[in-house]
Amino acid sequence: TDARVARELEAAMAGRPGACVVRFGDDGSGSADALEARMAAKPAAYRNVETTATDPAIVAFTSGTTGRGKGTVHTHRDLLVVADTYGRHVVDPSPDDIFIGTPPLAFTYALGGLVLFPMRAGASTALVEQMPPSVLLESIARYRATIAFTSPTAYRAMLAQVAGADLSSLKKCVSAGETLPAATYDAWKEATGIRLMDGIGSTEMLHVFIGCRAEDGRAGFTGTPVPGYRAKVVDEQGREVPRGEVGRLAVQGPTGCRYLADEENQRKYVQRGWNMTGDAYRQDEDGYFKYEARTDDLIISSGYNISGVEVENALLAHPAVSECAVVGVPDEARGQLVKAFVVVAKGTTVSTGLARELQDFVKAQIAPYKYPRAVEFTDALPRTLTGKLQRYRLRAGADAVAGPDTTRDSGLRFHQPEGWPKPQGYANAVSAEGRVVFVAGQIGWDPVTGRFPGGGFAAEVAQALRNVVAALASAGARPDQITRLTWFVTDREAYLLARKDIGASYREILGRHYPAMSVLVVSALVEQDARVEIEATACINGDGF
Repeated sequence: TDARVARELEAAMAGRPGACVVRFGDDGSGSADALEARMAAKPAAYRNVETTATDPAIVAFTSGTTGRGKGTVHTHRDLLVVADTYGRHVVDPSPDDIFIGTPPLAFTYALGGLVLFPMRAGASTALVEQMPPSVLLESIARYRATIAFTSPTAYRAMLAQVAGADLSSLKKCVSAGETLPAATYDAWKEATGIRLMDGIGSTEMLHVFIGCRAEDGRAGFTGTPVPGYRAKVVDEQGREVPRGEVGRLAVQGPTGCRYLADEENQRKYVQRGWNMTGDAYRQDEDGYFKYEARTDDLIISSGYNISGVEVENALLAHPAVSECAVVGVPDEARGQLVKAFVVVAKGTTVSTGLARELQDFVKAQIAPYKYPRAVEFTDALPRTLTGKLQRYRLRAGADAVAGPDTTRDSGLRFHQPEGWPKPQGYANAVSAEGRVVFVAGQIGWDPVTGRFPGGGFAAEVAQALRNVVAALASAGARPDQITRLTWFVTDREAYLLARKDIGASYREILGRHYPAMSVLVVSALVEQDARVEIEATACINGDGF
């Protein structure tokens, strides 16, 4: 592993028999266990291991959009297949092309788009370690990239900066990883003159199996089966449904799902010889496939089937919306309620009035019964490392977070000095009236057993936050009533390295509620093995728990 994150990995692997963490990119200290030292000790020449086309080549893990990632096995033949199907017939690169993109190389979207496709064509790839949308724009100009691979979210984020960017070298833009909203497709085409090439693939299938060349693209449609693949829309019994009806996507082709030691999920994914991707689609009379939702994301409200993606597309057409996600949440009267989580555009003021405006806007765009009856504004949406939206986390936390249009008010008011940039992950000032609750410093151990969790610094933070919530509950307070959090950490480097995991745990345990917050680095805590302690103050405004 990279030496910069080795400490966290070593802590996570501690106590596991036979586990060994090998570092690379160290500071030159020359450890015998470093990858560079191990490589130097080996002979310069070696014999290739004889393999066949059907031998396993890689184990790729799903990104966890629905929970824990699963290992999928792909053969040497599979790697060539995706390069000679989607790579050759849809992307269609030449040796002069320069690929660039944002997905991590450990995921199959990047494996194809940044490694296999350019290598098969004799082309090149510009690799940049950290590439948020703004850096991607700069890197396209710097390296004169011609083919870009990234997500719909990144394309939408780049729209605000694309006017001043040099994209004269760019010829093709591939979009995958999540559904491509029609609004994003149209806006990118208008801003750059380039049609986005939408596609759907899966780690189980290795890469894209439905897509389109740029000239064949249609806003709001994924495309048609990639040469070599077949796809159909079926009902629960596997029977193909009429064109225009929503059903389950089923795919066959030269690649397929092979889960690693997971027979239960294997039986769910492969049914009657078809790969069931877990996506709800409809197919039009021209054979184009249109994404509706993940099959477990379809919202059934008052007997109506509602596609969250359709509602999202309507919301994204409003200028105040930067990102959004729509899910179904439990409701006694309707079974499920349509709820929208919205990240507003820069400079937009959040208010209950804006929530009503968005609701009315959606009613005017699509069937009125599909409008989001609840709207919650948030600073960010939960995503995997590949940028895929994790709707299951929004559903799981829907009852635990407060927003301008939720059914209960925490009683807190958030304040911002005029002219200051909007803070991310905290508030500059919070005011409230009511009964004040003080929570003593909680460290990252189990208060009953006195044991610290395995899993490193982020796991300790998660346990400390759970302890804070438990202490709040004993006083009749909720997490969304916290007015201030004070963190004491003994290891600044570990805290900074674990910030992404800490943020995920924070949102899972406290919700998308960001009070006034301070983080202090201290030399030690009273409990010798503790590395983090968190104090909290909350204010109950009389609405009860």
